[in-house]
Amino acid sequence: MGIYVPIAVVCACIALVGFWPTYFGRLVTGVVHVIPIVHLHAMVFSGWLVLLVAQTTLAATGRIELHTKVGRLGILYGVLLIVVGEATAFAMFGARLAAGNVQEARSRLFAPVTDLMVFAPFLASAWLYRERPEVHKRLIVVATTVLLIAAVHRIAMFGGPPPPLPVLLIVWLLPIGIGVGTDLVRHRGVHIVYILGVAAVLFMKFGRRPIARSGFWRQFVDWLVTRYS
Repeated sequence: MGIYVPIAVVCACIALVGFWPTYFGRLVTGVVHVIPIVHLHAMVFSGWLVLLVAQTTLAATGRIELHTKVGRLGILYGVLLIVVGEATAFAMFGARLAAGNVQEARSRLFAPVTDLMVFAPFLASAWLYRERPEVHKRLIVVATTVLLIAAVHRIAMFGGPPPPLPVLLIVWLLPIGIGVGTDLVRHRGVHIVYILGVAAVLFMKFGRRPIARSGFWRQFVDWLVTRYS
C-alpha cells in the first residue's frame, strides 16, 4: 500500500490524541464550551486529515485519475483551512479580550497566526509540483506535519504535564521521520523537502520567538486591542 497511508494515519492519530482532552473528548460527553467558530475550525482541520487519508489511499491503490481530481479540490480546501484558521485565531483573540483576559489574548495570538503562514508555502509548493509526485507527496506530508503543532503541544503524558521538549519534537516530527526513514532505506538519501520540513518545524519551535518579541508585533497587537475595544 505504500508508506504514505500509514503516515496519514499517524497524523490523524496525533491530532486525535492531542485534542481529545480539550475538545473531542468533551464533544463526545457534551461538555465542550467554545465559541461557534471553534467547531468550524475543528471540522475543517479534521476534514484535512480525512482528505489526507483518502488521497493517500487512492494513490496507493492506483486510482490516480480520481486522486488527481480530488487533489484539485484539496488545494482549495487547504486555502479554506488557512482562512478558517486565521479567522478562528482572531475570533479567539476578541473573545479573550471581551472576557477581560487581555494578557492571555496578547500572548496566544502569535502562534496560530504564524503557524498557518508556515503551512501556506508548503501548500502552494504542493500545488506547483502537482505534476511531480515524488515532490508533491512529500510537500503534503510536511504541510500536514506543520499543522500538528497545536495537537502536539496539547499532548500530556499519562494525564500529567506536557512532555519534555525532546519527546515533543519526536512526536511532532514523526510523520516526517517515517518519510525520512523510508527514503534512507529505499534511496540511501533524504529528500530536500523533508530537510526543509525539519527546518520549518525547528523554526516554529525556536526561530520565530524574536518576531513575537519584536516591536513590530507588539505594536500590531496594541493596534488590534484598540480595534477590538
